[in-house]
Order: sequence, then structure tokens, then C-alpha cells
Amino acid sequence: MADRDTLPLPLEVRARLAELELELSEGDITQKGYEKKRSKLIGAYLPQPPGMEPSMGQERRTPVTPSSSSRYHRRRSSGSRDERYRSDVHTEAVQAALAKHKERKMAVPMPSKRRSLVVQTSMEAYTPPDTSSGSEGEGSGPGNGTPTSSQEGSINMEHWISRAIHGSTTSSTTSSSSTHSGGSGAASRLADVMAHAHLSKSGPIAHLSLKRRAKPGPRVENGSSGGPRRSCEFGAEHGWQRAASDENHSAPPDVTGYTNTTDSILMERPQVSSNTVPNRPVPKYGNAELMETGDGVPVSSRVSAKIQQLVNTLKRPKRPPLREFFVDDFEELLEVQQPDPNLPKPEGAQMISMRGDQLGVVTNWPPSLEAALQRWGTISPKAPCLTTMDTNGKPLYILTYGKLWSRSMKVAYNLLHKLGSKQEPLLRPGDRVALVFPNNDPAAFMVAFYGCLLAEVVPVPIEVPLTRKDAGSQQIGFLLGSCGVTVALTSDACHKGLPKGPTGEIPQFKGWPKLLWFVTESKHLSKPPRDWFPHIKDANNDTAYIEYKTCKDGSVLGVTVMRIALLTHCQALTQSCGYTEAETIVNVLDFKKDVGLWHGILTSVMNMMHVISIPYSLMKVNPLSWIQKVCQYKAKVACVKSRDMHWALVAHRDQRDINLCSLRMLVVADGSNPWSISSCDAFLNVFQSKGLKPEVICPCASSPEALTVAIRRPTDDSNQPPGRGVLSMQGLSHGVIRVDSEEKLSVLTVQDVGTVMPGALMCVVRPEGVPQLCRTDEIGEMCVCSIATGTSYYGLSGMTKNTFEVFPMNSTGAPISEYPFTRTGLLGFVGPGGLAFIAGKMDGLMVVGGRRHNADDIVATALAVEPMKFVYRGRIAVFSISVLHDERIVVVAEQRPDSTEEDSFQWMSRVLQAIDGIHQVGVYCLALVPSNTLPKTPLGGIHLSETKQLFLEGSLHPCNVLMCPHTCVTNLPKPRQKQPEIGPASVMVGNLVSGKRIAQASGRDLGQIEDNDQARKFLFLSEVLQWRAQTTPEHVLYTLLNSRGTIASSLTCVQLHKRAEKIAAMLAERGHLQDGDHVALVYPPGIDLIAAFYGCLYAGCVPITVRPPHPQNIATTLPTVKMIVEVSRSACVMTSQVICKLLRSKEASAAVDVRSWPPVLDTDDLPKKKPPLLYKPSNPDTLAYLDFSVSTTGMLAGVKMSHTATSAFCRSIKLQCELYPSREVAICLDPYCGLGFVLWCLCSVYSGHQSILIPPSELEVNPALWLLAVSQYKVRDTFCSYSVMELCTKGLGLQTESLKSRGLDLSRVRTCVVVAEERPRIALTQSFSKLFKDLGLHPRAVSTSFGCRVNLAICLQPHRLGKLADQGTSGPDPTTVFVDMRALRHDRVRLVERGSPHSLPLMESGKILPGVRIIIANPETKGPLGDSHLGEIWVHSGHNASGYFTVYGDEALQSDHFNSRLSFGDTHSLWARTGYLGFLRRTELTDASGERHDALYVVGALDEAMELRGMRYHPIDIETSVIRTHKSITECAVFTWTNLLVVVVELDGSEQEALDLVPLITNVVLEEHYLIVGVVVVVDIGVIPINSRGEKQRMHLRDGFLADQLDPIYVAYNM
Repeated sequence: MADRDTLPLPLEVRARLAELELELSEGDITQKGYEKKRSKLIGAYLPQPPGMEPSMGQERRTPVTPSSSSRYHRRRSSGSRDERYRSDVHTEAVQAALAKHKERKMAVPMPSKRRSLVVQTSMEAYTPPDTSSGSEGEGSGPGNGTPTSSQEGSINMEHWISRAIHGSTTSSTTSSSSTHSGGSGAASRLADVMAHAHLSKSGPIAHLSLKRRAKPGPRVENGSSGGPRRSCEFGAEHGWQRAASDENHSAPPDVTGYTNTTDSILMERPQVSSNTVPNRPVPKYGNAELMETGDGVPVSSRVSAKIQQLVNTLKRPKRPPLREFFVDDFEELLEVQQPDPNLPKPEGAQMISMRGDQLGVVTNWPPSLEAALQRWGTISPKAPCLTTMDTNGKPLYILTYGKLWSRSMKVAYNLLHKLGSKQEPLLRPGDRVALVFPNNDPAAFMVAFYGCLLAEVVPVPIEVPLTRKDAGSQQIGFLLGSCGVTVALTSDACHKGLPKGPTGEIPQFKGWPKLLWFVTESKHLSKPPRDWFPHIKDANNDTAYIEYKTCKDGSVLGVTVMRIALLTHCQALTQSCGYTEAETIVNVLDFKKDVGLWHGILTSVMNMMHVISIPYSLMKVNPLSWIQKVCQYKAKVACVKSRDMHWALVAHRDQRDINLCSLRMLVVADGSNPWSISSCDAFLNVFQSKGLKPEVICPCASSPEALTVAIRRPTDDSNQPPGRGVLSMQGLSHGVIRVDSEEKLSVLTVQDVGTVMPGALMCVVRPEGVPQLCRTDEIGEMCVCSIATGTSYYGLSGMTKNTFEVFPMNSTGAPISEYPFTRTGLLGFVGPGGLAFIAGKMDGLMVVGGRRHNADDIVATALAVEPMKFVYRGRIAVFSISVLHDERIVVVAEQRPDSTEEDSFQWMSRVLQAIDGIHQVGVYCLALVPSNTLPKTPLGGIHLSETKQLFLEGSLHPCNVLMCPHTCVTNLPKPRQKQPEIGPASVMVGNLVSGKRIAQASGRDLGQIEDNDQARKFLFLSEVLQWRAQTTPEHVLYTLLNSRGTIASSLTCVQLHKRAEKIAAMLAERGHLQDGDHVALVYPPGIDLIAAFYGCLYAGCVPITVRPPHPQNIATTLPTVKMIVEVSRSACVMTSQVICKLLRSKEASAAVDVRSWPPVLDTDDLPKKKPPLLYKPSNPDTLAYLDFSVSTTGMLAGVKMSHTATSAFCRSIKLQCELYPSREVAICLDPYCGLGFVLWCLCSVYSGHQSILIPPSELEVNPALWLLAVSQYKVRDTFCSYSVMELCTKGLGLQTESLKSRGLDLSRVRTCVVVAEERPRIALTQSFSKLFKDLGLHPRAVSTSFGCRVNLAICLQPHRLGKLADQGTSGPDPTTVFVDMRALRHDRVRLVERGSPHSLPLMESGKILPGVRIIIANPETKGPLGDSHLGEIWVHSGHNASGYFTVYGDEALQSDHFNSRLSFGDTHSLWARTGYLGFLRRTELTDASGERHDALYVVGALDEAMELRGMRYHPIDIETSVIRTHKSITECAVFTWTNLLVVVVELDGSEQEALDLVPLITNVVLEEHYLIVGVVVVVDIGVIPINSRGEKQRMHLRDGFLADQLDPIYVAYNM
């Protein structure tokens, strides 16, 4: 706002301003009031940009700069705005709310889509929503002391980021107001900047998505108010500086705190004067901005800046946290909204029920409707009853009373006498029949309806089913079924148009009963005999008709209306509306139900009126048609909806000769909708000059249950203005009426719907709980007591009782009447003078955080934001879904095809702000769908329940989604506070007192086992091999299978020995290696690898097995090989000829530097001679081999295995698995590290059993290879990996029958062990067991093992099946337990029953190996833990690795991984820390020696666990929940970045489904884990990296995401 000293203001204005300032300084007026009054005073004197209305004045709104102005100029004049939902007050309120929001700065990062998803449109530069620069209170960083340049030189972070992200090359400030932009001032300022900033290029850019890197251009910085505006340009090359530059952390800022400190995010503000361009440091990597992530990994700012922006948004303080809680059956507390003592409460007296006028008995009123039809049909058969129109607006057909009478009789006669046989008629009086007539054929409907009344059968009018799967059509089928409908009446044309089966019969629609279709045209019917007359009785309590009603949840109910109610209702309408004989009435409404049926079909016949029926199809072509018909026929009455009034407004301009003075009553059927008032006002404004009298407009309120509830009477007294209520939206949300002055932003203006119907009693009761009468200033549900209401929901006695048999009570609890009332489903109150006001519907009610909001109100607010630019009128759906114990608001709108991604996104963010500003409620999800894709009701409205259903199923296919869980969800549990640690002594005593044992367990003691283990004599494996080669030379140790299942090669003891000797000789000769040199073995899985390994041992070298590079994927796999070779300090590489060539290929030299390889030896041509003598190590503690592997967190770690450990390991496995030379074991594992390598290369030599080797890669060719081999060789023990198991489950799922026929038999398998370094995948092992049960696989054969870097196998092999069977243990496998997932987050283990909420199944990781001791320790304090705690698994064993092998010299850091001591308790033993969290459980089982069995449960890796909200989460749990949410999600991985949870999902489906996943994922993670997802990334199948063991590499994925390398289909940033 310009300073007043620079403006030529008159003296009195200056004096008034001085007074205002005084009032402000003395606190007599608020800052807001001051600004409002001040802007009013000086508004007239401010230079107005052209096109800006003065009323929209300078309420701190930034005008739109020219860069985006052309977009705003395209707005059409006000005719195109949504009149039905808009009052001018409301639009202004919305704009003001938006303007207010600007100070709160909501920088919403835009989601990014893959290019193929986006319609390419060139457009003006994107203006990020609401990052208006230079608003007050901006400067909070250092360097603010010098007012001259710091403020101008400051750069607003969010703005800067949005520039970087959106890459716009023109700069602009955003406007949140929808004033018409003009820009003389702004343009000249922009020109200034352009001059200062040496711009290379500027102008519109093409649509951009996350894929393109564009350089951010300059931006305008509005300085502080007043004074010359300076600007300063920053190029994209500026590095990121921290405000607190003295402590330069590279850790990302924390976003969990509620504090509003911006230090960590604001850039340092350099002191730059306006005309110098700062010196730019040289960019580090091209022009991509670099930023350090938490690990110090540089990443491209494209993604991170966007996340940073999200982080900034989250810094905004939430609403004040609430202090009260309710306990969700656990200590984890969900906050519950506690009523605030200052909230508005109803204060009025208790209301009294309102009585309508006496229903006047007029002598010539007929005793029933059929009697009226008979009278008019015989007295005045030529009188017109109904005129129908064609789509050109020409009269198509005139039905007279005579024809209506004769045809209805004909229909009645045929229904009763021509269906079925004489003895067994198909229909008897009282039976229900369906009426299926299109909206353009009221005449046929009317004949059929009266035919049914005359035949005393009950008509059930329904919509025409157009396809077999119409929205809601199935529910209508259920209604017909429950009503016992067997006959459907329809017209000839409609019958021809129904979908037909191949033989021409009408198919049965989904959910519909079998129907006989009966065509009602006269030519198809037989004439009734002369002596036949229908039986015309006085109106009685029989059912007259059933009207269908769709509920909030989509179910369809039938409301039964009795004949007496039907007649009384017609009488009450006749009296209220003053209907007289032969009046003409124009009806635009649906004549099958509601107001259209009551006025246009029923009451009209009672009074012999003439109805002009306007079909919906004609209205679509010519919206003015109804007004033209009113003029043409001089109609007295018209029945319309506010939509029809709105359409007439839009179209009336070209009409000269309209005269509406004949109208005495314009019934507005949806006049009870709070937003119809604006249509009524606007309509009156325009048409008053064309003869429309103000008192003619008569809104009415109705519901299917209570029929007409109230209607405004057409009075002649035009002095009495209609009732208006301007209610506070805030009050309404608490259910109280507070009349507000019109100036307040959030108000709802409602109009009265007249008084109660004649002969009825009306009261208002509380919507929830006991039907207690409301106070006079309280909103409640209207209830009516009258003969003229529905009587029941057909066939549903319970619901009927709650709706049609309500006895309202006064404050003492006594019923106010002996007669039951009917609930109308309308919310409102009775105002002064007995006028009824409706403020909403029960169906549209959403209770969020204890406050009530109406769906219609929210629709109106959404439409008032730039009404018609981006979305279609009347195509907005608002509903609530229940997430985490509260309702959450969802807004779905149809987007115009011409609006671009950015336009829509900006519109969405403004809708969020408007709803927040006006209703004080957050929108949980806002989705835009392509035009014409929301399910429709028959007359073109939105089918709400179907839309909600699609949304929850994930089949809505939106093209834009914005989720705001961070701002909406305020009832999350409090973040957990870590308690100070308790001393060791207290822990010991505490555990003793509570009877908890310290969690420790061990396998069998190796020392006590007596076995005839010959190999134990030898210290070294090389000696064992030599011994076997002498004693059993021809015994086969290894058999390798190829993909066809035939033996590719095999090795006997002596062959292996000889081969190893030759390799040792070659190493000595060609490699010139010394004892202890390291040799990398790069071989495919096979026998060469084994020979090379023993060759190294014979030569005294230390082997390292390395997975060979993949020939199809050298670029990514070869660098890993090179890295292992370098890190392990290998002196030479041994490999096969094929791989040797591969390492020297062109592709290889492109991937790595080939020259720096150590010498490469090809073992395919070995020397003939054997070495002079074999090497014998002097000390068993020397290194035997190195084991390198990449952990799931992406760390490459090599561990040292000594000869002692290797032999101990082999012995432990031999004892556990009972391996002897006579055994055969099938191994389908990768032989490069961990237990896989030991089983593949070492165990057979030690134990002498035959290993059948099956390379897992061969299974890709032949998935059945492994199982066929197991069956063929009658193997009892087999080992595989999860990836192999998954391949079999997916690849052989449908082939079990054919495999059975090929003789596959798994009944001999005793143990099938999955070798893994993770929590057992229980779902996979179970589905594998189930799938192959038919092939003889014992359900308990499958088990898992567990190993890690410090100890390659801790657990292996379950209890023996044989022994279990002898014990006769029944029931489920005892090794699976269910734990409470919420307790687990607090590191506590609480066992629960299967199927209880929040339960997580965990499977035991196998039996602890002999010689292994385990203890559970606290990873932070290193103290021992009790049984019920989750802690780190520590292990002590003879086969522990002896340390990491690294080059980097950070051994000190990891030294405690291999030799840690407990901080108290047994402080002497040395333990190795596994880095995995788990717990121990005593089970009731005993092992062979009678010992109780201790089960170890592995929960997850410590490195992978995520600390969020003070709790520990395991990624796999969140991933499991996410994968369950939608059938198209094939895989999921989660990780955190700056405390934001990022969920990456692989989509197996069309890219249109990508956005469906965002809300579903957000919902499930909130519901099951109490976490808010920050970013959802949808990618193609195969993007989530997986290692050879089938484990997800989440850290690799995270790095790829931050470096923007995932090529995502869609990235959504949740607000």
C-alpha cells in the first residue's frame, strides 16, 4: 500500500487517518479493522490499475503482472460464472479469504508428471501459487539491520525455489485475487528489472515437468512498502548458503518441530545494491543446482528443491495442538478433539412445534385421485392434460383427459386380465410393478401410472437402464428385487432402445430380478369389455406408489406412499399454491419423482390443469425453452430448479419479446439448497424488467420421506419482503445460528422456504442421538407430522422406525405429541414468523473434528474461486471418507480440457486456501478428473456415492491430485519422547521383580557333541580335501545341472584335488604370487569356481569370490566388480575365457578404466604339471578367505574369515543338518557370499555329502528346474533364496497339474531352507507351501535361516519333521507369533492373537546353530534386555568373522561390531553386533535332547529402520500395507528424506492409474502406521533396485530419487 504522504489526499481524509492511527495505537481498533478502514478511506485516491473495480480495492492484493495477465483477461463477463452456487457476497468473501491467505504463504510444490502423461500446450510462465514476495514480516535472517538494501536484496526462499523448479524464464508475482489485472505500475517495474538484469532470453516456455532442467531467470522483489522499488537478480549458479553460516551442517533441516524458525532455510541475504549483478561463483556441475543430502551426497536440486519447498510449507505452525486424548486400546494415544469452552453454544429457548394452516375441505374435492381422473375424463374429455415437446421445442403430442382416462383403463384391464392365465393371474391388486420410461415421454408414463392406480397395483417409477452397468443401476435392481417386482411397464420406443441380447431378448441387468417387459402403447393392448370398469374406491391406507431414494452410501430405498397420503398431499399443494381448474403449468422437473411428480402428474389431474412438459434434452439444446413456453401458453405456474434459472440467465440476451407477467408462481424445487438464493436473486434482477413479479418466486423444501415439507406461498402483498438469513459459517459448523453482519467473510445467506404445509406439524430435532427438540437458535433436522408423508421404507422395518416413527421429546424427556413424526433429512431451523429455513441436508453433512460442514457449502466455495475457468459448473463432488478416526473432506471436480497442468494446479491450491479461510476446515484431497468422466445420475448430475466408491477403489483415474494430510490430520498420536535411561542395577532388579528373563539363548554346545567326525582331525579345509582324495577318490562331491536339468559336469574328490593342484601351480608360475596374496575369483556359478577356490588355498593365497559382470548390462555391473577387486586389494584376477574376453571388450572400457586391472589369469588352459609342494598354513587363525557383499543399505562390506572360523562353520552346519557322505543336498543359491558360498563351495568337502548345484540364473529359462531336480534326485534337504522361491511361486502357479503329470514329487523333502539376511517373508513362504502342497510338499518343510555380515549363519533349519510328527503337535506351526505393531514401534514386544487389529505375523528365523550364543542388547546403551523388548541381536560363536576388511582405515568405527561388551550384567564375554533388531521367545517345544527350544525372531535391520515421530518403523511393514491397497501396485519401497516419508511404488497398469494410487497410499499409511506420507513416487515395473538375495536396495533408490534418475510416471508432494 502506498504511503499516504505521497498521495494528494484531502485534509478531512488526512485528519480521519490520523484519528485511525491514534485508535490503533491506543488499542481501540484491531490491526485488521484499521487496515480495512484505512483502505476504504484512501482507496478512492489510490491510482487504480485499469480494469480493477474500486470495490475490490487495495486489500493488500498484489496485482497480476503482465507475464500472466493475458490469462486473466480471457475471463468472460459474469454471465459465465456459476450462478447456482454463487452469490456475489460469496465470491468476494472467497477473494478476500484468498488475499488474507497470501500473508500465510502456502508454497505448494507442483507434482510432476512424465511427459507422455501431459497434453503439451505452450503457456505463459508458471506462477507458483501464493509465494507473493515482499509481504510484511519477511526479513528474519541476519543482515536485516540496514534498511536500505537488505530488504530489497533479500530473496524469498520459496519463491526462489519455485523458480528453480518451474524453470520459468519470466518472473512475476502471484496474485490470489481474481481482480482483472492491469499492470501499468507492475509493467514498468518489470521493465526496470529487465534492464538491470542482463537477460539473455526471456519469454514463454513450453510446458515443463520434472524431466527438464531450465535455468531460473531473475525475479522481481517488491521491497518494503513505500520508497523506490529496487530489485536484485540471482542466477541459478549461487550455491546454497545457510543463514547460520558459522555452523555449516550438511544435514537436511528438521521438519518435525512446530517451531517457526526459518533460520535453517532462509538464504543469507547478501548486501547487493540494485544495479550491480553479483559475481557468480563457477557452477559445480553444469547448471544443475547442487545440494548436499544427509549423507553428504550431492544431488540435483530439481527434486530436492521441491522437497525443500514442501519442508518449508510444513514449517508453518499447525493449529494449536489439543491436549486431551482417548486411548486406542494401547498407550499410543490418538488425540481427540475436545470441545473448546469458548465455542458458540445454543442459548435460545426450546422451540415450539409449528402448526400449518387448517387443511380446508373444499366440497368438490374428489374422494381419490382415480375418481378425479374419472370425473375429468368423462365430463371434459377434450380438455388438454399434458403437452409434450420434441427437441425443437415444437408440441409433439397433446394428451387430453378423455384419452388419459380411456388409455389408463385399457392398461389397468390388461395388467389384471391379460398377464398369466385366468386361474393364475400374474398380477393381483397390491403387487408392485416397475415403470421404466424415458425423460422425454411423460404421456406414456402418465398413462401407465394411472393405469396402475386403477388396477390397484403399486407403480415403482425408476430410471431407464441404458447399459448393463449404469451408475447405481445395480442398487435399483436390489430395490426391485426386494419389492418383489416381476413386471416392468415401458413404452414402445423405450423397449426398442433397451440393450438386447444376441437373440433379441432383453438381458437381465446386473443385480436386477427377472422381469417381464410389458409395453403400454394402446395398439399392443386388448380393449376392455364394455361391462368392465375399474373399481374406484375412496382413498384408503393401501400403498399408492413407491418412490426410490438414493442414500449417501449409494444404496437405494423405496419410500411407500399410501393412497390417503397421496390425496392429502395433492390437497395441501392445491391449497398452498392456490391451484384452480384449467390453469396451465410448465414443468421442467423430472416427472417420475419428487416435486415434478407431485405437481406435474398428480396435483395437476386433481385440478384438471394443463401441464406443458419440457424434457431435459430440450433444455440442453435451448435453455430458454421453458421461459418461451411460459410466454406462449401464458402459463400461471412453472416448476423449475435453480439450474434452469441459471441457464436461462446465460442464454436470455438474444431474446426481445419475453413477457413473464402471466406467471403467478415460480416453484423452485431445490429452493431449500442454500445456494439457490443467488440464482433466484439474479433471475429476478434480469427478468423483473420483463414482467416477473418478485413475489412470484416460491422456493420449496421437500424430501422423498416427507414429500413437500414447506413452500413459500405466492402472496399479492409485494411489500412483505421474503425472509433472509445471513448466518455465520463458524456458528453453523457448531450447529448454532448466529446472524452475522454481511461484511464478515464466512457467511451463508439462506432464503426462507415459506411456512409449514396445511394440516402438518413441524419441529426441529437434534441430528444425532435422541430426537430432542432444538433450541430456537440451533440447527437441527426438520421433522414433520402429517397424513401427507411417506409411511415406510419398503421391507425395512428397522430403518422405517428410525425415520417415519420418531417421537420428538422436550427438555424433560416427554414426547411432544402422541403421533409419530417423519424425519425429512433436511437441516434447518424455523425463523421469525414461522418461516422455515434450510441450511443443508443430512446426506451432505460431514463431521470433521467435531464440527459440521455441508458438502454444498464447500462446493460453492470451490466454484467461487475463478468460477468457470478450470472446472465445469455443477461437476464438482464433495464427500468425506473416514481416515484415522475422523472424516476427511475430498473434493473431486471435472477439469476443462483446455486448462493446463499449472493452471489447474494453481486453481487447486487456491481452492484449498479459500475453503480453509471460509470454513476453517482443511481439504484432505482435491482431485481433478478429465471432463465427462464422473459417474452421472440419469438427469446429468453427479452420482456422489458412485464417485466416492470409485475414489476408494482407486478407479477414478484423476489427472491431477493434491493431498493435504499434513494440514488436515491433527489427531495423530503425540510424538514419542525418549525417556532418560534407567541405571543398570534398576534394570536387573526390575526384570527379576517382574519375572522377565534376560533375553539370551544358545545352540547346542559343540564340546559335548560326540560324533564320528573324521574331518575334525584337520585344522584346514585344504587338508580335508587331500584326505578325501586319498581315502574316497571316486566319491562324487559336486554335480552341476544345466537349464534342461541334465548334468553339465561333476567333480569327484580326486578330480577336485588334481584340478586345484594345477591352479596352484599356475598361480605360482604365471601369477608370481606370494603367500597371503589376495586373488579375485570372477566365475559364473559352477564347478570352476570351486576348483579355483581350493587352488588358492593350495597356493597359500586368499580367495575372494566375485559375481561376474552381466553381459547385457556391463555399464552397471562391471563397476561393482572393479570396486570389489580394488577394495579387496587383489593381486590378480582368475576367471574363465569367456569372462576374460568380456573384461577386455569395448563395452567394458566404456564402463571402467580397463588399464588399471591387476593381471587377469584365464584358468581354462591349465599347465600340465602340479606344484612342487602344497602350501600348509602355519597358524589356523590366519585368513582363509574374504567374503564381500553389498548390504541392503548399499554399503559394500568385506569380512575376514579365518581357517578356524571356516572349519567351525562347516562343522556347525554338518551337525545341524546331519550331513554325511551318503546324503545329497540340492543347492539353488548364488555362490558369492554368506551362507550361499559356504554351502556351494565348502560344506561338501568338509562333510563329504554330494551337492547338486543349480545356478539360480538357469531358473529364468526353466522355472521348474530346481523342483524337478529335487524330485528326480530324491533330495531330502534343499537350500534356496527368496528370489528363487518367488520365481517358482509366480512362474509355476498355474502349472502344478502339469508338473504332477510329469511325476514331480516333493514328499521326500524334509527341509527346504531359505537362506536370507532379513526378516522371514512369511507371506511368500506360506504361499509357496500352499502351492506345492498338492505335489507332496510337507507344510512344515519350509523354514528360513538367518545370517549377517558379522556371522554368516546364526540360525538354520527348523525342528526335525520326523520328531515333530512323533510328538503329535497339532494346530498351526508353533514358530509363528503375532505381535502388536504399535508396541514394536516403541521397541516393545507384545504378543497378540491372530487377526487382532495391528497384529503383525513374524516367523522364527530357524534353529540356532550349535556353538552359537545369542543375547538381545539395547543398541544405544548396550545393556542386556528382557524378553519383552526389541533390541539388537548380539552373537558369540566360533564361526564369527574376525573383522571387516577395508581400505579406508575407519576400523575404529566398526571395531565394536566384532568385539563389543555389555555395559552391565555379563561384561566379560565378547559379542559381535549383527546390526539387526529382534527378540527371543521361549517356546513350549523341546528339541531332541529335551531342552526347551528358544526361538529367535528377526524384525529388521537397524540401518534400515526409520525414526519418525520418535518411533521406530521398519520399511517392510509400511511396504506391505501399501502393496495391499491396489491391485496395480506390484512392488513398493519406502525411505525417509529430511523426516519426510517417501513412498515409491511400481505400477503394473496404465499410466492413467498412477494418480489413483496417491490417496489410497496416503490413507493406508495413516490408518495403519499413524504416519503422513510426504512424497508418493509412481514408477515403472523394475525401477526399485533389488540385490542378488532379492532384497530391496532402498538407499540406492533414495539416491536415484534425489538425483532425479528414476524417470517417474508421477510424483505427488503431499501438503
